[in-house]
Amino acid sequence: MRFYSTRAAPEDESLAQLPETSTNGETGSQACDNPRRNWIEITSKTPVHMPTKWVGTSFKDGPGGIMVVKVEKSGTLKAEITGAAEAEVGAVIAKAKTSVSVTIGAEVGITLGHEYRRNVTNNKYGHLQYGSWGYSVKWAKCETSADRCGKKLIKSGTAKLPSSEVGWRYWETNS
Repeated sequence: MRFYSTRAAPEDESLAQLPETSTNGETGSQACDNPRRNWIEITSKTPVHMPTKWVGTSFKDGPGGIMVVKVEKSGTLKAEITGAAEAEVGAVIAKAKTSVSVTIGAEVGITLGHEYRRNVTNNKYGHLQYGSWGYSVKWAKCETSADRCGKKLIKSGTAKLPSSEVGWRYWETNS
């Protein structure tokens, strides 16, 4: 049985600081001694609410009044990753876990079973959705350049990653 660490190797952090290379993979005439490696970088992160897609976990009520909902369901909300091969999905999630939030995972089990009450502003409609407060990230897979002085982009993509933080999202509209 093999165990894999979800922590980034120390050299991955220093390699991420390497300059981008030219189209031929060279940075110039210098010779460097960086190790030949490839790694995943998280290039941006944005908090996002990932709603469940189950019937009975999204509500609208109004105009005005008090919105009261009670849901008794359970299920799993999974990560949505683009541009990654199956083997890279775990690496993207592991890197996001170490550089964005330890609460991120490939999936989160959700069990609803509580009541939620909210006053809706007069003449407005209240909306409620249950889900995970996760992150939308952009990721890049890089490798050491041919001269080992820079980094070369191999591929990139986006991911919506759920976290263990789950709950209601509320907003109001005019109709």
